Amino acid sequence: MIIYVPMDSAAKALGADDVAATIRSEAKVRKLEVQIIRNGSRGMVWLEPLVEVDTGEGRIAYGPVAPDDVPALLEGRMETLGPVEEIPFFARQTRLTFARCGVIDPLDLADYAAHGGLAGLRRALAMTCEEIVGEVTASGLRGRGGAGFPTGIKWQTVLGAEAPQKYIVCNADEGDSGTFADRMIMEGDPFSLIEGMAIAGLGVGATRGYVYLRSEYPDAIAVMQEAVARARAAGVLGARVLGSDRAFDMEIRVGAGAYVCGEETALLNSLEGKRGVVRAKPPLPALEGFFGRPTVVNNVISLATVPVIFERGAAAYARFGCGRSRGTATLQIAGNVRRGGLFETAFGISLGEVVDDIAGGTASGRPVKAVQVGGPLGAYMPREKFHTAMGYEEFDAEGGLIGHAGLVVFDDTADMLRMARFAMEFCAAESCGKCTPCRIGAVRGVETIDRIAAGDARAVPILTDLCETMKDGSLCALGGFTPYPVMSALIHFPDDFATRKEAAE
Repeated sequence: MIIYVPMDSAAKALGADDVAATIRSEAKVRKLEVQIIRNGSRGMVWLEPLVEVDTGEGRIAYGPVAPDDVPALLEGRMETLGPVEEIPFFARQTRLTFARCGVIDPLDLADYAAHGGLAGLRRALAMTCEEIVGEVTASGLRGRGGAGFPTGIKWQTVLGAEAPQKYIVCNADEGDSGTFADRMIMEGDPFSLIEGMAIAGLGVGATRGYVYLRSEYPDAIAVMQEAVARARAAGVLGARVLGSDRAFDMEIRVGAGAYVCGEETALLNSLEGKRGVVRAKPPLPALEGFFGRPTVVNNVISLATVPVIFERGAAAYARFGCGRSRGTATLQIAGNVRRGGLFETAFGISLGEVVDDIAGGTASGRPVKAVQVGGPLGAYMPREKFHTAMGYEEFDAEGGLIGHAGLVVFDDTADMLRMARFAMEFCAAESCGKCTPCRIGAVRGVETIDRIAAGDARAVPILTDLCETMKDGSLCALGGFTPYPVMSALIHFPDDFATRKEAAE
């Protein structure tokens, strides 16, 4: 009997390790031959720990499973959820980037290859640098870390730069609230990231790569370090990638937990051993990045999607999506929802369908008041905006941003003035301090919102002016995007600001 128990951090936080230990002990008592495989998560967090039993004809799901449920599970008395792939939340997805996550043993390279892994890298090895970059460009892949910048243009810039050394840097400093896709990939399918980085290196002529991983992800750090070691031992990394005459190697670097190091230039400073402060641009990292050399900086999901593009072809990938947003969005659903987790689907699905249908509305049963999309710097979208399609330009037209595609849902008890204050407070705490609009503006923002809360209506236009200054004058997105949650709260939920004035009067 083969039983899959997730080793994903979310599943472990909900008791997966205890379940696995209990399965071992109970199987021993019953003299059952049981093989336990610690897989990644399927992304249905409300069902974790989600245990899967391989019947030989498919994998049957049980969840959430507690240690006390194990005897019934082993004896066939526990109620089943049916085949994993038929669970409605999962069956409705278009899994490309996450096709293997939760399916394979994350650290079994043979299992990875058996499920399509390394096919993209083998194809890339038969292509020229220009052909590799052209394939990524044709796919329409854009940065999944937040900016949505076309990946092919970034790679082309690095390819065209003259330098004795070039680098691939993976931004794994996933610090946005309500986001966990990067972590899930690194813990559940680490070789896809390694393969994507290797293809990127082949494409732009870089022979070294680094994953900048946040210290708050100890499980991801351990899995990635072991995966890199195994990939190197198997010849996937090194002086002769898969036996070719082309080289690429990489290593894992751990950051100290500063939110601003999710910004690419602050990340590069930290990676070089310097203080994590934002650099002025130009020069762009693609021309003068890590140690002043041309550097591709992409996030985990962007790089982990690259093998899919080379395995299936750019045209096949580009067929998914809407407008200029091609491929799939890895939506991370969190907050006050009935069904939270990761949902991968083609760009174009409406925000309302995600919140009301897929997530099932609020866990509290109360009406949805707002959804913050794009992390702590994302706009609060009211129900009037639920028609908005999940796409970069579509969200921008409605005053929002997709960012890292995290969605945090709030019911009608949420106080939007307090949420606006939190955005300014967060910016003040996390600012690197280099530019005045961010460093000082966020502090003044907290003070101004406190004035509004105390009933001073004259502070509202001051807050608006302050947000415009921060948006236009900040060096990076931390100060530049903080106005999104603040102004969206003020515009869409004016009653939460006006009641303070009425109460004071």
